[in-house]
Amino acid sequence: MPRLAAAAAATALVAVPVLAGSPANAQEGRPDAVRFATFNASLNRGVEGGLVADLSTTDNEQAATVAEIIQRTRPDVLLINEFDYAAGAVDLFRENYLEVSQGGADPIDYPYAFVAPSNTGIASGHDLNNDGTVGGPDDAYGFGFFPGQYGMAVLSKHPIDTDALRTFQHFRWADMPGAMLPDDPSTPAPADWFSPEELEDVRLSSKSHWDVPVEVGSRTVHFLVSHPTPPVFDGAEDRNGKRNFDEIRFWADYVAPGRDGYIYDDEGVRGGLEPGASFVVAGDQNSDPFDGDSVPGAAQQLIDHPRIVDPLPSSEGAVESARLQGGANDSHRSDPRYDTADFADSAPGNLRADYVLPSRDLRPTDAGVFWPVQADPLSRLTGTFPFPSSDHRLVWADLRVPGSAAVSLNSPSL
Repeated sequence: MPRLAAAAAATALVAVPVLAGSPANAQEGRPDAVRFATFNASLNRGVEGGLVADLSTTDNEQAATVAEIIQRTRPDVLLINEFDYAAGAVDLFRENYLEVSQGGADPIDYPYAFVAPSNTGIASGHDLNNDGTVGGPDDAYGFGFFPGQYGMAVLSKHPIDTDALRTFQHFRWADMPGAMLPDDPSTPAPADWFSPEELEDVRLSSKSHWDVPVEVGSRTVHFLVSHPTPPVFDGAEDRNGKRNFDEIRFWADYVAPGRDGYIYDDEGVRGGLEPGASFVVAGDQNSDPFDGDSVPGAAQQLIDHPRIVDPLPSSEGAVESARLQGGANDSHRSDPRYDTADFADSAPGNLRADYVLPSRDLRPTDAGVFWPVQADPLSRLTGTFPFPSSDHRLVWADLRVPGSAAVSLNSPSL
C-alpha cells in the first residue's frame, strides 16, 4: 500500500498535525523488543525556510550524517528535537535522506510521522525578558527567531492513533499548581517577574508537550515527548531554570494519578494519562541529575518517579570524551558514561541531557547512547566541535511491550 499523507496548514497558534502512515512492509530483527529513541539532531536553521531548502537536496552533509546515525541505530519509534516545524520538512527528510543509504548503512523507512506547531518564535506581544522593549526571540512564547524554529518531529514504524493524540502547546504556566514562577529580585513581591497580564498568556512549554499514542501490536504505548528550555540565558530571576523544572514536572504529574487534575490539552480535555497506561517519556530535557545549571532535582522528577524505570543508556565514547576534554568534566558528580551531550569544556562540560524513560511495565532489555570511541570508524558521525551532526547524541532503549505482538521492524547495523 502506498504511503498515505495528510497535511494541513496551521496558524501560529493552532496545533494542526501533519500525519502520515501505512502498514510496514517487513518484520526484521529484535523480535522481542521495540527500540524507542530520542535525538536532538540540531536540524534547526537560522532563517525560516532554511531546513526545507536543505532537505530539498540530497547532498546536505549534516542531514546525511544525522540520517546515517538513525540508519545505524535503527529506532522503531523516534523523537527528533530541533527539527524546524515547516510544511513538507519531515517528508523531505524521509524521502531524500532516511530512505536512501548514507555511508553504506541500510535505508530506513518510517511510514508514520507526527509534527505540530511549536511555541518557539511565536510573538507573545509582551516584554517577557523585561528589557524595556517588546519583540524579538526572547519575547516569544518560546525562544526563536521565527515560528517553529527548534521544533520537534516523531517518526514511527508502528501506527499512530491519530484520534487519541494530545498536544499541550497552549497550557499556561500559571495554571500549574505551585508553579515555580520567576521572581524579580529588585522588588519585594514574590514571583512577580511577569505582570498579571503576562501571566494570563505565558505558556509553560517552550516548544510543546505531545502525547503521541503508538500502537504496538495490540498495546498502545504513549510516547510523551518534549524539549524543555535550557536552564540558562537569563538573570538572577532564573526564569529559564524554573521553566525547565516545571516543563519536566509536567510529565511527572501527567503520569501520576491524583496529581494530574489541573492539566488540560489544546482541545480543552482535562486530566493526564489513564492509570495503568504504558508510556515512554522522551526528549532533550536539558537537565543533568547533578551537573550543569538546572534547578536541583529537576531531572530526578522523572528518573526517580515511582511509575518510571531508568534504563541508564551509556557509552564508552562519552567516558573517553570526558577524560580527553577535561575542564568542567573533571569536577562533575554524574558518571560520564551516561552523558548524552558534548558541551563546552570550560562550562558546563558534557552532560546527561537526553532521556528515554519507560513506564515500569515496559521492561528494558538493552539501552545505549550512540557515542563511538575515537578509534571506531563511526566516530566520524559524532566527531568534535564543530560537530558533523549535533552536539547531542542519539539515545535509545529496547523495551518489551507486554500483552502484545510487539515486533521490531528494523535490524541494527551498528
